Amino acid sequence: MKATTLPSLMQRFFTDKLYNQTEASPHTVSSYRDTFRLLLSFASKETGKAPTKLSIDNLDAKMVAMFLTDIENTRKNSARTRNTRLAAIRSFFRFVATNEPAYMLHCQKILSLPAKRYIKRNIEYLNEQEMQALINAPDCSTWIGRRDHVIILVALQTGLRASEIINLQRCDIVLEKSAYVRCEGKGRKQRATPLRHETVNIIRNWLKEQNLDDYDPLFPTVRGGRMSRDALELLIKRHTKTAALQCPSLIGKRISPHILRHSTAMNLLHHGVDQAVIALWLGHESIDTTQIYFHADMKLKEKALAKMENHQTKPARYKPNDELLDFLENL
Repeated sequence: MKATTLPSLMQRFFTDKLYNQTEASPHTVSSYRDTFRLLLSFASKETGKAPTKLSIDNLDAKMVAMFLTDIENTRKNSARTRNTRLAAIRSFFRFVATNEPAYMLHCQKILSLPAKRYIKRNIEYLNEQEMQALINAPDCSTWIGRRDHVIILVALQTGLRASEIINLQRCDIVLEKSAYVRCEGKGRKQRATPLRHETVNIIRNWLKEQNLDDYDPLFPTVRGGRMSRDALELLIKRHTKTAALQCPSLIGKRISPHILRHSTAMNLLHHGVDQAVIALWLGHESIDTTQIYFHADMKLKEKALAKMENHQTKPARYKPNDELLDFLENL
């Protein structure tokens, strides 16, 4: 196989670049893998060639642009997901440009494709009543219910990401005088998050029931394996429906592991925790990332409004606008 063939370059990109050189996380590798599975399948349909028969020339800027449009229209991907796919494609073609200079111009055209702008919406989160309803939703008379109860409790207290929750092992829980849970987050940054006394007692009971070894999953499946991200999302959705029976404000809300993470941050903010501490708690790379919670916190804005001086205005007679200006304004 020639070094300039697409299959060879893609294999080298994943094995040499991602695994050996950058030591990309499993989450990054799987995201890149899914991107190229979709791209190669799309290009195969467009060209009539099998994915292994595709060449670098087949994946030109036009083809990539068509692919990005297709995942938005056909798969209903958001602009943010589209940009994530484009970032993976750019990374590959930067690798191609470095290793195969003959394709430099070809790669530059793809690298010049712009990311799509999107509306940054306010974050969604649960209030304290909704959080408690979700914690109480699992049926603790069953093994799965007790497991799900601990998962939701830990997720809402620690603000761990979905990948961090499912990757927790028995040895990641320290139940000494200063109890905490440790995890490895984005960028292989390790952090420790303290646990409340009542949470520690529930986790202790869970561990006594499981008899886990140090490197066993803390939240195993029925078969004893590691839980998948999809399974975590499904259990949260299932218990949200149950919680909505007792807490009507949950009806219609789409609750995900990341919404629980936002809820943790907002709960800390409402209790007066400093922004820098929240950033450390959540494992943010920069304190600036934590600013989104200040923008979403209506209570802080209401407090600021209450402190503003109430200026008294004198009543005056209404004066209509000039007819010409009024006409122009209503065009």
